[in-house]
Amino acid sequence: MADESQPTTPPSPAAPTTPSAAGGFLTIVVSHRKHNYTFELPDDATVADLFDDVAATLDIPACHQKMLVPRGPLLKMPFKDPAMTLHSLQGKTLTLMGTPAAEVQAVNTMADRVARRNAARAAAHRAKAAAARHHSNHKPRSVVTTTSADDARYTFLQVRPLDGLPRPDRSLALLHRLKEDPGIRAAMRKHRFVVSLLTEMEPLAHTQTSHEGTSRTLGLNRNRGEVIELRLRTDAHDGYRDYKTIRKTLCHELAHNVHGPHDRNFWDLCHQIEREVDAADWKTGGRTISGDTSRYTISGQGRHVYDEDEDEGGWTGGEFVLGGVSSSSSSAAAAAEEPGMSRREVLAQAALERQRKETGAERKACDALAKGWRPCQRPNPDETK
Repeated sequence: MADESQPTTPPSPAAPTTPSAAGGFLTIVVSHRKHNYTFELPDDATVADLFDDVAATLDIPACHQKMLVPRGPLLKMPFKDPAMTLHSLQGKTLTLMGTPAAEVQAVNTMADRVARRNAARAAAHRAKAAAARHHSNHKPRSVVTTTSADDARYTFLQVRPLDGLPRPDRSLALLHRLKEDPGIRAAMRKHRFVVSLLTEMEPLAHTQTSHEGTSRTLGLNRNRGEVIELRLRTDAHDGYRDYKTIRKTLCHELAHNVHGPHDRNFWDLCHQIEREVDAADWKTGGRTISGDTSRYTISGQGRHVYDEDEDEGGWTGGEFVLGGVSSSSSSAAAAAEEPGMSRREVLAQAALERQRKETGAERKACDALAKGWRPCQRPNPDETK
């Protein structure tokens, strides 16, 4: 028999720890889950008898029992010496490790229940997936087939970086990204654009610097879609321009497949392509910060030019030129006489010329004032670039 005592109550010092004088019994203390159990066994009992008594009392099968003996061996089945007596275990508290059979059965039952539930859930998922595949297989394939065929037809037939520049593999990857851009592909399908070659532009060959500033061409369209060149790199060839700026330039050049001069028809188509590219680009959600209104700031001025005004010359300013044929001149009068300049370009050049003159006059006036006067606060555009 085994008597259970409280976890914090140690075995009574008066408890017999030696064989009983009358009956010849041994007292063994076993601790299990913070409870101490006292077992009294015959003087000639063995370790196997102790395991059987524990199994009968605590419902822990003998094969699942492990007993830790303080400063002694680990006792478990099969025993190294089944005939080992219990005399050496007297006065020691054995620690029992093992789980009752009822708890093991409960855990196994729960595991079976979870396995059945997971199997049912997996079967339902497979059935749902099979139904979805069956439904998709019976959908009309004409739209998908047409889209795939249009993607292969209305595209850039060749993509090639510029020879002789560093990191051509990176330029090629950027050109392929433009070719596979969801918005660009959708716009080319809709307008049925075919471009023979998409390549990069040599930055230095399309940069003009004078005393008036620097003019950069961002893109060129040759023979209405035979070749489109894009300015991918920075002027020093040490980096690449912003992707969305390059993509917007590509929209501009695609509009030149239909309209050559920068008239109202060109700008309507250009802005339409830009909106279509933004809407079809699922990676950015189809929305832009500025909405549907295109607005560009002319360098050196505090006002904006909106697309409601008729524009015949692309995007122009003191630092860049985007679009078809354009050139920079030394003055507004020379720009007016240049046949490749549009009305907006002439106005922009004139505005820049006026501002430079005003800035120069203010600088001279400030230099002539006494040091105690408040200095001129208008910045020099050449210093703020």
